Parts: sequence; C-alpha cells; structure tokens
Amino acid sequence: MVASTSNTIHPFGEEDSSKRRQILDGARKVFMDLGFDGASMNEIARAAGVSKGTLYVYFADKSRLFEAIVEDEALERGKIAYNLDPKRDVETTLREFGQTYIGSICRPGGGSSIRTVMAIAERMPEVGRRFYENVLAQTINRLADYLQARVGPDDLAIDDCGLAAAQFLQMCQATLFLPFVFQAEPAPSAERIARVVDSATRLFLQTYRAKPA
Repeated sequence: MVASTSNTIHPFGEEDSSKRRQILDGARKVFMDLGFDGASMNEIARAAGVSKGTLYVYFADKSRLFEAIVEDEALERGKIAYNLDPKRDVETTLREFGQTYIGSICRPGGGSSIRTVMAIAERMPEVGRRFYENVLAQTINRLADYLQARVGPDDLAIDDCGLAAAQFLQMCQATLFLPFVFQAEPAPSAERIARVVDSATRLFLQTYRAKPA
C-alpha cells in the first residue's frame, strides 16, 4: 500500500514548477506506454529529459510519482466547466453536462490514467481510493448538488440525488466508455456522444421528472 504521508519534496519558484511539470509529462508518457510495472525511474528520467538525481529531488519513488499524476488528473478534471446553475433548464443542463463529461473521459489518450489505476488498485488501494474520491466521485457530487436544487413538485422527484447522478453518468457511458477504456474502439465522435447522451437524458427524465398531482 502507498503510505498516506508524502515523501515528495516540494520546491518553490517558477523554474521548479516548470521542471516538475516536465517530469510529470515525461512520466505520464512512460506509464501510458509501459504501464506501472514496466516503467522505471531510469526510463522516466530519460523521457522527461532530466537526470535521475533531479528526478529524486522531486519524487521519492515511482509510486509517489504516479500518485502525483493522479492528483494532477484530479486538478484538471476539477477545472472542467460544467454549467450547473440551479435556475437552468434540467434537460438542457443534463445534455450539456453528459456530453462534456463523456468528452473528457473518452478523449484521445485520456483513458491511460484510468487503465493504469485499474491495473494497480488491488496492490495500491490508496491510489485507487484517491483517484475515485478526487476524480470520479467529485463529478457525481457536482451533478447531485444540481439535481437536489431542482427537486420539487413541478420539477424533479428524486429521493437519492447521489444515486440518480451516478445512474445518469453510467447511462451516458453506455457503449462508449468501456470499449474506449479497454481499447476495443477509438475515442467516440461528438455525434455519437450526443446520440448516447440524448438517450440517457430522455430515460433519466422519464424516471425522475415529477408527475402531475
């Protein structure tokens, strides 16, 4: 298991921040090409264009380096702009949310971190837990908060907004995410994503739209 405390040294300054980004970009490519087990610190240093000594200044070991990539992924996902204004029409909001969500997890090259986390989560459950809580669960929670704000006799009838949000995201993934993440199919087109999300939205509203009294 990965230790809960970090041994990473966090330098300061623009140059150090740039060097850290350089290392993460190189490491991401190595992990994507070779997987966690196949990657070595030597290979990562070579891909990042830094010495092995410099690599260890920033990251104590390969596990901590991969955790940093997971954390970086969480930050990037957190920057995705979802328009979840509670005053906004539910159908429009769900369609746009679903298309943006699927576009982010099924973008070309975007499945590598998920594949790697899935491959090592049994041996390194702390990494899997962090990825789920900081990346996947955060998206569910953001949608759940919006749905909760729309619950009412003239809008949505939902007892468990967390469950409903997770159900919607799973429906949006149907026929798209699993073939992509297991590399059975390439990243889906925007047109195909729109068709699947439109179907998911209609099914969701058929279930959860409040019925007239």
